[in-house]
Amino acid sequence: MTGVGPITTAMRSNTQGKGDFSILDVAGGTGDVAFRFLEAAGCPERAKSSGKDDINVTVCDINPDMLRVGERRARERYGNAVIDQSQALTFQEGNAQYLPFEDNSFDLYTIAFGLRNVTDVDMALRDALRVLKPGGRFLCLEFSHVTNPAFAAIYDTYSFNVIPAVGQIVANDRESYQYLVESIRKFCNQEELKARLEKAGFSNSKYTNMTGGIVAVHEGWKPLD
Repeated sequence: MTGVGPITTAMRSNTQGKGDFSILDVAGGTGDVAFRFLEAAGCPERAKSSGKDDINVTVCDINPDMLRVGERRARERYGNAVIDQSQALTFQEGNAQYLPFEDNSFDLYTIAFGLRNVTDVDMALRDALRVLKPGGRFLCLEFSHVTNPAFAAIYDTYSFNVIPAVGQIVANDRESYQYLVESIRKFCNQEELKARLEKAGFSNSKYTNMTGGIVAVHEGWKPLD
């Protein structure tokens, strides 16, 4: 997820002597986003010699098999200490629509390429707000809508004709790649998702287009009061 480095630099300086900084990565079963946070924050190195880390990342996913893959990868990559001793990384099965966490538990909520697959997006956004601490930040990286009409026409042709064909050739699975393309097209555009964030209760909602809008980073903040 874009911005991992600056976010972790800021949180390291903000947590010195001020207690824990807790990150929740939803739909992140295999751990890719969580690993970037851990490494940018220096958690694996501290796990070798320190006690409980003041930065912790919780990976939450509805698929237990994905979580098992993520935990195995984490142990192979960092050893056991980052999970068992420093507790900088944990894995928790859960549904984005009704997360298994207390209110006001996390400083940062991230979800990368998972929101469009949630059955009730608005319910998931409300629950994201619930589990964030006052002043907590929401970050979502998701496929979105290309803003340039000429580029959009080219991208649509590529998406609906090339991507499923590649899926058939590489993975013998045209249907999954066809679903990927269709789910992207059916998902709300940038302004619509921004409005849904505001409706859920987030403040200062905004988005940043990447690669002409093929993907966008959406963010919002839980109000302090």
